[in-house]
Amino acid sequence: MDGLFSIKSDVFSFGVLLLEIISGKKNSGFYHEDPAMNLIKHAWELWKDGRILELVDHSMTNSFPEQEVARFIQVGILCVQEKAKDRPTMSDVIFMLRNETPIPSLEQPAFVLTSNRYSAKASTSGSAPSLNEMSITIVEGR
Repeated sequence: MDGLFSIKSDVFSFGVLLLEIISGKKNSGFYHEDPAMNLIKHAWELWKDGRILELVDHSMTNSFPEQEVARFIQVGILCVQEKAKDRPTMSDVIFMLRNETPIPSLEQPAFVLTSNRYSAKASTSGSAPSLNEMSITIVEGR
């Protein structure tokens, strides 16, 4: 994510919202044993492991066609791709949700690629990385 706003930013937000509705959990308040895990990464990991239906909110169990909710989760993951050009348009999203068009193959979504960048350091030191502040003062004569 490079901080640029575009039409595809709305697609990303819709993907997060779709995953939040299906899971019953908020991405911003997602708690997991792994502190680097967020809802998007959790959905991706379950998808990779073939356990995608474990993402579904327990209150919805057995109240939906499994293929349909799996397709919705796929669309959600597709909407949160790292690069905006890899995300579908909203009209494509609607067609995919209606099962009127096939869903392209999924790539690793945003925030999954960078979330483990400190894992090697943290595992050797036993603590999570921290941010430090620093100020620089330049002394000049009168």
